[in-house]
Amino acid sequence: MNNTIACAALIAAGCLSTGAHAQQVTMYGLLDLGVAYTTNANAAGDSIVKMPSLTASLPSRIGFRGSEDLGGGAQAIFALETGIGADMGTMGQGNRLFGRAAYVGLKNAYGQLMLGRQVNMTFLATARSDIIGPNIFSISSLDLYLPNARSDNAIGYLGVFKELTVGATYSFGRDASSAGGPAATGCVGEVPGNARACRQVTGMLAWDTKTWGASASYDQLRGGPGAANGLARAADTDRRISLNGYAVLGQTKIGGGAIERRIDAASDSRLGLYYLGASYTFDGPWQLDGQLSRLDVKDSPKASNLAVLRATYYLSRRTAVHASVGRMQNKGGAAIALDAGGTVGAGLNQSGVLMGVRHAF
Repeated sequence: MNNTIACAALIAAGCLSTGAHAQQVTMYGLLDLGVAYTTNANAAGDSIVKMPSLTASLPSRIGFRGSEDLGGGAQAIFALETGIGADMGTMGQGNRLFGRAAYVGLKNAYGQLMLGRQVNMTFLATARSDIIGPNIFSISSLDLYLPNARSDNAIGYLGVFKELTVGATYSFGRDASSAGGPAATGCVGEVPGNARACRQVTGMLAWDTKTWGASASYDQLRGGPGAANGLARAADTDRRISLNGYAVLGQTKIGGGAIERRIDAASDSRLGLYYLGASYTFDGPWQLDGQLSRLDVKDSPKASNLAVLRATYYLSRRTAVHASVGRMQNKGGAAIALDAGGTVGAGLNQSGVLMGVRHAF
């Protein structure tokens, strides 16, 4: 054992003594804003015109990422990324300064290891199959955790081996923000004397080729003091299992998936989310996307069906104008808003349209 530790120390010392060859730091960002109109925004059936904060076609952000060559194929990596409510210039993700990402890590041919706040495997598993993505009208409305699947205090691993991708995260305190917000899962962070409270584990397997791909993920959030969704105890859990896939046929991409959610707490519930979409890129600067999705609450009459159509016109490689139309049908007393983070009268259906502009830098 002593010899093993000594050898490991010598190897580590050798790596640290290798001179750094280069460091790269990139600043980047995206601003996306639009004006939305939705019907039945309250119990009285009133409509509303507004500029949404959470997203238009993509959430606004600004970030920094970088790497340093450590020699021997190894790199140091980092990322700092801030979510922006561009309508009012506020910070997103529970008012965090770097709510979209704040991690440092190491990377080599066997993958990358990251420490800090980072997207977890639920986020990555649906990224290629969800045609609409975090649009104002999308599966984000049916489960706002999905586009915000990030973990505080996390250790993450991601390895890409040709077509195969393997990933996992483990969080010691999954959501320590007290600011709340529509995407908050709520928990106090690491809890002394309780090795399970507020913990989270996620895992993913994915296979991607040039013409098709498939992924599966597992996500378990444990409860604790202050946790959302009734997860008051460490024994309480909120689990999601997803199966997702896509295929590329010329200028057309088809994607879909199923996400089964199970909450075991003082009040148990089972939910199923299913989505299927397609995207077509025209020879010119146009792109057309459409998606159908459904959320079922098991052993309940509640169900919500969502239909979305989006058109995007690229003015340049970085700038685009876009328009989205959507329809949310609520059944059995369900009250899910069409627009992510929006409002709707209980049991009412909702229609909406958004027009916006997006610029990346």
